[in-house]
Amino acid sequence: MTTALHPGTGTGGQNARTAAATADQDAGRAADQPYEYRRRPLEEPDWRRLPGWRDVTAAEWESAQWQRAHCVKNLRQLRTVMGDLLDDSFYADLERDQAERATMSMLLPPQMLNTMDVSSTAAFYADPVRRYMLPVFSDRRTDWPSHPHAARDSLHEAEMWAVEGLTHRYPTKVLAELLPTCPQYCGHCTRMDLVGNSTPNVDKHKFTIRPPDRHEAMLDYLRRTPGVRDVVVSGGDVANLPWPRLESFVGALLDIDNVRDVRLASKALMGLPQHWLQDEVRAGMERLATKARERGAHIAIHTHVNAARSVTPLVARAARAMLDTGIRDVRNQGVLLRGVNDSPDALLDLSFALLDEAGIMPYYLYMCDMIPGSEHWRLAVWEAQELQHAIMGYLPGFATPRIVCDVPYVGKRWVHQLAGYDRERGVSYWTKNYRTGLEASDPDALTRQYEYHDPIYTLPEEGRRWWREQAAK
Repeated sequence: MTTALHPGTGTGGQNARTAAATADQDAGRAADQPYEYRRRPLEEPDWRRLPGWRDVTAAEWESAQWQRAHCVKNLRQLRTVMGDLLDDSFYADLERDQAERATMSMLLPPQMLNTMDVSSTAAFYADPVRRYMLPVFSDRRTDWPSHPHAARDSLHEAEMWAVEGLTHRYPTKVLAELLPTCPQYCGHCTRMDLVGNSTPNVDKHKFTIRPPDRHEAMLDYLRRTPGVRDVVVSGGDVANLPWPRLESFVGALLDIDNVRDVRLASKALMGLPQHWLQDEVRAGMERLATKARERGAHIAIHTHVNAARSVTPLVARAARAMLDTGIRDVRNQGVLLRGVNDSPDALLDLSFALLDEAGIMPYYLYMCDMIPGSEHWRLAVWEAQELQHAIMGYLPGFATPRIVCDVPYVGKRWVHQLAGYDRERGVSYWTKNYRTGLEASDPDALTRQYEYHDPIYTLPEEGRRWWREQAAK
């Protein structure tokens, strides 16, 4: 016997109800998520909206030489580019910061300035890229502009130099600072004691050995130190080193048997992508990638992008051009900064722009280091922990950036790895599992607890009072 199925009954009705319920659940899942993913095509802002660049051609804009020649280095040049887009009050605010607070001199490539919102003075003030690349006096804290434990070389890198400019902090890794300049200067630079021009507030330290001799001393140390397998080649920014000199140094690294990983650090992949699109650079990177592959070593580029709006089609082209040379990866090491990327949405927008649109791997987000004048940028450890929790589960595991605290005398630690935390006074305690070169004979190096300090204004009143009392003493 055949039984007739009526709407809403039997198998057909069950399927219909199941489909409807599934659709409702899908809609609910999409509507209720704290973050909604969607593809956002990259855009290159039209530089011709800026009065000073109204007549700049596309060919000029894509020229690395033109970009370098037209970097903004002072207020006069900024006024020329901006015309009447900004109020005089902004320039006065900037001028005061340069005179009284700035640890880095002004240096902005057109590419980077062009990604800022110039629709009004208020929008420019609020722009995340402006907030860390062009800080003004009113950005800074007036109660605690610097933490009492702030230091010029907050990570004590120079104390750990094996030879001048070569920091040997981790057992198997070194940092080679080849030069003290960049194509752009970030206000929060962790190497503000060495990198860039002196400012009214900071008389910069200088390398004392000629660059060729310093570089050769680094290579000689690595030839004599077989426990090192990983070299970060930085500065400054390697994009400021003439390509033949950089290729020669990296090629010599690859001739050292124990060197297996070479990482080139360059914010310029974002701030001056035109540099990495030059024929000389692309051909040279291909030669280095081939040499690395032949001996089973790897080369990667580490860049520094803090805001999604900085990822433009030119940045994506530069990253893909480098990947096409055969290097292993292009990765991003951003810095967690208040007012720039201190929300889950901002971090996820940045990560997806890097990963999906530019082929750049989200890798690390460092907490801002305790340098002078940085309190308005820094977050407390508990805030970083909350942000790490908030971004989990949206990105693939291999592309979920780790938020890390670079603890003085310790090194990178995931923000949940602390050994203790006094939330009232904002002091976190950390341990480590290796000795630096400073601690070869220190029996307590692996059991000692090292301190990191939250910004004082993030503390409860009892903690703020305690710090005021300490300062009074």
